[in-house]
Amino acid sequence: MKKASKTTQHEPIKAGTNHIRVLIGVGILIASFTFFSGHSRGAATSTAKIVTYPVPAGEASSSDYQIQVADQKVETYMARVLDPPFAGKRWDYGGPYSFANFDMSGSVVVRIKSKRSLRNVVIRPQSYGIKPTLVNDHTLTLTLDRPLKISVEPDGKKSPLLLFANPIETDAPKASNEDVVYFGPGVHKPEKIVLGSNQILYLAGGAVVKAEVLVKGTNIRICGRGILDGSDWQWRTGPVGNLIAIRNSTDVEINGITLRGSSHWTIVSKNSKRITVRNVKLCNSRVQNDDGINPCNSQDILITDCFIRSDDDCIALKGLDFSGENSNVERITVENSTLWCDRARIFLLGHESRAAFMRNITFRNLDIIHFTMTPFLLEPGEDMRLENITIEDIRMHGEGQKEFIRLRPVVNQYMRNKVPGFIRNVLFKNITIEGQPGDYLVQLEGADAEHNVRDITFENVSIAGAKLEKESKQVRIGKHTENLKFK
Repeated sequence: MKKASKTTQHEPIKAGTNHIRVLIGVGILIASFTFFSGHSRGAATSTAKIVTYPVPAGEASSSDYQIQVADQKVETYMARVLDPPFAGKRWDYGGPYSFANFDMSGSVVVRIKSKRSLRNVVIRPQSYGIKPTLVNDHTLTLTLDRPLKISVEPDGKKSPLLLFANPIETDAPKASNEDVVYFGPGVHKPEKIVLGSNQILYLAGGAVVKAEVLVKGTNIRICGRGILDGSDWQWRTGPVGNLIAIRNSTDVEINGITLRGSSHWTIVSKNSKRITVRNVKLCNSRVQNDDGINPCNSQDILITDCFIRSDDDCIALKGLDFSGENSNVERITVENSTLWCDRARIFLLGHESRAAFMRNITFRNLDIIHFTMTPFLLEPGEDMRLENITIEDIRMHGEGQKEFIRLRPVVNQYMRNKVPGFIRNVLFKNITIEGQPGDYLVQLEGADAEHNVRDITFENVSIAGAKLEKESKQVRIGKHTENLKFK
């Protein structure tokens, strides 16, 4: 095994060369066992498999929570919030928080201990129906019958535990493969990693890799159970510009890893096609402008089974440039995920966008557990046509916010050509907001007779148990709107 140089990497790295240290995974614990569960869903006998990973030397673990799964310790990490110059401003994100990963199959009992009282703990998303059993004021157990990503909240946003139960990893590449950039358990500081066609970047469980990644090519994978960490860089000073930057690429998959502390937009594809982001966990809110996932001038994007916590927009679609037939933002799907935004929007469509079309967008089966500004903000400009949008099966935890939905073509500071855009054919279906009372306004308004809002349908949308109707107090319909339906 050849040792790596610890200098900044500017070229694609290959396992087995002198660019990188290859470490064979150690400290992985696998337990197969049979246990009895007294969970509220009913007692069961099950065979489960558990895989846990060590915290590497030099990485501070969380002291807020201790976790065991089937008597195996699950290590906990920390994520910072509101680094300078943002600390001390008017925002309060509840302080640093903890997160942990393990792999599982079958049904498992999780035991969580904390110095803090767990008597009033809430498990989100609440749609999972997980009912913890309080052992004492500082200890609880809960049962997971499948891999899930949950937020364990003793006191709302104040220093929760984000617990990520992953499926058992089955496709780990071999370190000996010359096309694999392999990081085993430990703290690594390559700073910049460049991936080309047919390469795999693998972060083993127990690896913390302090780097930003530039992807340029086709058939590229980033995978594993390790952590890609941007928290060493101050706001907007990283060596690439995004934690993962995908440029002019096709057939790229990001699977299984955890991203922490991005210094700017986190996963950004530009002028790319066929991108899949699966089972990825984002632990952000360290700085502003840390958008979760931003497909820019890209097509055929699938974001599935993810957990995103960010300061800025969780998902922002942008048509930054207009440079030809492939510059549109099209066929984007976000599904089966949990979203948390501390300051901005959950979904932003239209700002900084001058592509001809942003269309065929689907958001489905999502839990929004915390949000601040308008979670669904659709504001196209520069004659861009924002159309064929389906937003369905969404469960939201409200905390008294002012706005819920805003559909409005605009001209704003992000635009070069000072003309609004168009909004056409948007469906909101099977969406609920529960929680604290609030205004939760639904605002629809065109810019002028040409740049209008039309063909908008609200089907089975409810706020605090009340079905949304055209006459509902939350609805604000302005000028230049056409064919609005409430079902």
